[in-house]
Amino acid sequence: MKDIGDSATTDTRRVALIHYWLVGMRGGEKVLESLCRMFPNADIYTHVVDPSNLSATLTKHKIVESRIGRLPFAKRMYQKYLPLMPRALEELDLSEYDLVISSEAGPAKGIIAPPNAPHLCYCHSPMRYLWDQYHVYRGGAGHLTKLMMPQLTHRLRQWDVTSAARVDGFVANSNFVAKRIEKYWRRGADVVHPPVAIDQFTPAEADDIGDYYLWVGELAPYKRPDLAIEAFAKLGRKLEIIGGPSSEVERLRPLAGPNTRFLGKASWDVLCEKMARCKALIFPGEEDFGIVPVEAMAAGRPVLAYGSGGILDTVIDAKTGLFFEEQTVDALIDCVERFEASGLGENGAQDCVAQARKFSESHFQDGIRRSLEKITA
Repeated sequence: MKDIGDSATTDTRRVALIHYWLVGMRGGEKVLESLCRMFPNADIYTHVVDPSNLSATLTKHKIVESRIGRLPFAKRMYQKYLPLMPRALEELDLSEYDLVISSEAGPAKGIIAPPNAPHLCYCHSPMRYLWDQYHVYRGGAGHLTKLMMPQLTHRLRQWDVTSAARVDGFVANSNFVAKRIEKYWRRGADVVHPPVAIDQFTPAEADDIGDYYLWVGELAPYKRPDLAIEAFAKLGRKLEIIGGPSSEVERLRPLAGPNTRFLGKASWDVLCEKMARCKALIFPGEEDFGIVPVEAMAAGRPVLAYGSGGILDTVIDAKTGLFFEEQTVDALIDCVERFEASGLGENGAQDCVAQARKFSESHFQDGIRRSLEKITA
């Protein structure tokens, strides 16, 4: 039997990859890159594309925008057009394709696939601003958006549930997301973790480990950088923070103690070096999967994390990191103190690297092939 998506064999099927929007290279786009390597002749459909912010792996494919991309200021204000995206998806003509794979975190799965074309949806998350995080997003919205959200999101939820029935098979990026797919869409899902570039990280020698802890990521409220900053201000330990935007750096700076350094958006080489030499990665947010903790383990460093969400799939408590059970400053302080008493950072590099290898691109692609075989048999 010919392997699905195996570049060593000839697969003559026409494949369409559907992605919500392409305006930068984050975790979802890294997944799309891997799908492109599985299906080198696939076409990509999306609502909005900004080629200047994409990798060569993506831009060498034919990319088709929905009508959202022709609207004013779409590259910058695409999320404002969310209520128009369901219809824009349904207008896309996929009649010439034999296989459809959608990548869902914004509207993507609602395309109408041809009758004989299996449709697999890789779900990074059901849209959280429609479901479990609705009140958080509405609370932070402007006055006009706050007034409009109840009516708009009600209609979008109806479409979101209805369009889930069009999918032949779901794949979730973590068990945490699989539970939300079951909760909101009443569909089961395979779990295939996203690919992580583990080979780009090299553990440092024990003598080269620094005296600082590290926080990495976009300085978004749900990632809880404030928790790390306040905890380390109280502890008096060194904390280095990689991430932006600069407006958030300035907002958070008053919370920081004298031993906290804001490094901004560091280059990849600097990130790899800082990751390999830190005492441990601090990960106080709740995320659907979380690539950064896997990168830290690939660099041989343990993770101190809030024990909820996708982190439960990646970090092994008391072996490749430590969990704290409440998102509070005191709980994080206690976790750091337990870590320093445990010796985990001195002896756990080998375990961390071995755990990180479970999230390689080959593992991801093998999982996608197995899920495709279920719906194409």
